[in-house]
Amino acid sequence: MASYEAVMGMEVHAQVTTASKMFCRCAADYTQDTPNSHTCPICLGMPGMLPTLNRRAVEATVLLGLALNCEIPLNSKFDRKNYMYPDSPKGYQISQYDMPLAQHGWIDVPLEQGSKRIRIRRVHLEEDVAKLSHQDGMSLIDFNRAGQALMEIVTEADIRTAEEAWRYLVELRKLLRYLGIGTGNMEAGAMRCEVNLSLRPVGTEAFGTKVEIKNMNSFRAVRQAIAYEIERQTAVLQRGNKVEQVTMGWDELNHRTLFQRSKEGAEDYRYFPEPDLPPIAWQPAQIDALRVQLPELPSAKTERFINQLGLRPEVAAQLAEERPLADYFEAASAAAGDVVEPAVTANWVLTEVLAILRSSGQELAEFGVTPEHLGELLLALKKGTLNNTLAKEVLAEMAASGKSCDEVISARGLAAISDTGQLQREVESVLAANPKVVQQVREGKDQAIKFLIGQVMRQTRGQANAKMVESLLRKALQG
Repeated sequence: MASYEAVMGMEVHAQVTTASKMFCRCAADYTQDTPNSHTCPICLGMPGMLPTLNRRAVEATVLLGLALNCEIPLNSKFDRKNYMYPDSPKGYQISQYDMPLAQHGWIDVPLEQGSKRIRIRRVHLEEDVAKLSHQDGMSLIDFNRAGQALMEIVTEADIRTAEEAWRYLVELRKLLRYLGIGTGNMEAGAMRCEVNLSLRPVGTEAFGTKVEIKNMNSFRAVRQAIAYEIERQTAVLQRGNKVEQVTMGWDELNHRTLFQRSKEGAEDYRYFPEPDLPPIAWQPAQIDALRVQLPELPSAKTERFINQLGLRPEVAAQLAEERPLADYFEAASAAAGDVVEPAVTANWVLTEVLAILRSSGQELAEFGVTPEHLGELLLALKKGTLNNTLAKEVLAEMAASGKSCDEVISARGLAAISDTGQLQREVESVLAANPKVVQQVREGKDQAIKFLIGQVMRQTRGQANAKMVESLLRKALQG
């Protein structure tokens, strides 16, 4: 029985973060508002209304193209994509067909074994359609989304597994967020993807019949839908039947793909140049000016964290996952200076800071501890002003109050005890009270010294300098 491999390309639609819609002044932020409250004659497609191009959306699309290593043609234009469906108020969609804003790029996605380069065929700009809701035998239309600026990113058929597809989406969302041009939130509909999937016998070059999969609203759904469709097509081929070129939808409730309609081709949409918008003509200097706006991208940032700061690859990748997190870490590390190792700062950011954010439900932008104050805390820990336990208490108080490290230490009297005379007296008291443990340490059971350290910490309410306590204990036990 023949075995098959999947051949996939992806089409991702990502909403652009803009103040207004693509061709009118209606506010683009509509998610929390009443349906059909963000509309005007232009985005409703009223007769005689003329679109005006959103410059921010165009520049954002070019920025993404540059981040995806694309060519940016100096000439581009918009086209009308004609179809009659309730979600398109005009009976057509303003999109781009043969002259996109960006083309012929690539992105490297990390896998467990190395990385995979996925080629980008094109990145073009278009308007979003309205949102349909089907309930109780009725179809309701919300036109708030109609006219929202929407980028479409189309890959070549370079994806072979569900894991590669998932990794590609993760990396693409990172870029959208790093560039500040989109949220990439699939659950909120800000990023939607379609997979074109075919099977071919292993070892052959010709593509099989392509099936499009729609309605995948999460990263998990993408993986599940691809896995299901591979099984479905394999069963069809093994029965000796042919796979039909159709559009399938993902049924989230029953975890299966369902037939939606026969697949349209470009000729079905009857594309022609949009007569109400002039072509776009770039000067090379304009493209160069946009290129300068590119921030350090996630892959480059990860490599720098590894090579310059000595962070472990998995730690560097986690920090670089989101730009605000990476910026927070770097600012905290700079505040701590050369005294505190970057790995220590990274550990506090990824464990203690994120733990407080998770428990409070806050975003990093809402966090009450500035990176500079975290740097001060880590300096106090390094100098012995605070021990590890006290430092965590102080961080929690800083997060709750917004106060600096020094203010919390002063207000609560939490400074670690580093006075040698006072600690010596505490050590002697603990040794006198625990003769059996002292004997165990002297007989070579070195782990028993942790009990003695713990007793000193308890007597001092956790404020003793733990390193000094251990040093004094060892010195006394050698006598």
